[in-house]
Amino acid sequence: MQSRRPGARGSRIRATGRCAVAFAGGRTSRRDVLFYPARRIAGMRFVIVGYGRVGARTARILSEEGHEVVIVERNHDKVERARDLGFEVVEGDGSNEAVLTKADVEAADAIGGLTGDLNVNFAACMIGKEYGCRTVLRIDEDYRKEIYERYAEDVDEIIYPERLGAAGAKTALLGGNFNAIGDLTERLQLSTVTVPEESPVVGARVSEIELPSTARIYAHGKGREPMTIPLPGTTVSAGDHLALIAERDALDEVKAALLGA
Repeated sequence: MQSRRPGARGSRIRATGRCAVAFAGGRTSRRDVLFYPARRIAGMRFVIVGYGRVGARTARILSEEGHEVVIVERNHDKVERARDLGFEVVEGDGSNEAVLTKADVEAADAIGGLTGDLNVNFAACMIGKEYGCRTVLRIDEDYRKEIYERYAEDVDEIIYPERLGAAGAKTALLGGNFNAIGDLTERLQLSTVTVPEESPVVGARVSEIELPSTARIYAHGKGREPMTIPLPGTTVSAGDHLALIAERDALDEVKAALLGA
C-alpha cells in the first residue's frame, strides 16, 4: 500500500479532502487534537465502517448536522436498512482497500472503524490513514490494557462505545477541544472542554465563569490529573479540562463563553 498524500504523520497540519486538521504532536488524543474553527465544519465527509448500533447512530447524528456520510457494511440486511434511510452505502468488507476506494475514502476527512470486529476496524483505519484521513477506532471495553496500547499509537482516537455512545463517536471523528461525551436525555448533553490559551476564562475562578442558566460546570482537572468537583476558588488555566452538563440549545453560547469567539 502506498501513501496517497504527502507529508509525515507528525506534521503540524494535514490537508485532507475537505478540511485542514492541526495536530499538537505525532499522536493525538481527545485532549490535544485541534480543529481550525475558521475552516468549514459543516459539510465534511465521513466514511463509517460498520452499520451496527454505534455506526448507525453516529451516521445519523453526523447526517443531521449537515455532514456527508458514506456507510461501508458487508451485511446485506444492514446495507438495505441504511439505504432505506437515504445513506450512501458501499456493500463490502471495510478492511479491504478496494471497497474503501469505492467509498471515496480519498475525499474523506475522517474514517471510523465502528464494527464489533477490532481487526476490521484497525485495518480500515490504517487504510484511511494512508489516504490522509483522521482515524477513529472502536475497541470494546473488555480488551486488556496491552491490547489498547498496541493500537493506540497508530490511530488518532480510540473510543469505547460502552462509555461514549454515538455522540462521543461523532465528536471523535470531528476532532476539536469541545467534546460530547454522551446524551443524558433528549435535551441534555454531557461534554468536556479543553481550555485553549486564548479562552476568555483563563485566569478566572470556576465560580466566576458566566454560563447560560441551562448549563453547569461540574468537574475540573489539570493536565492528566483526574477531574474533581472544583472548589469555589479553583482557577482555570490554559490546558485545563472542564466537564459540564448543558441543554442542547445552550451549547453555542457555552462554547463562546469557554472557547472565545
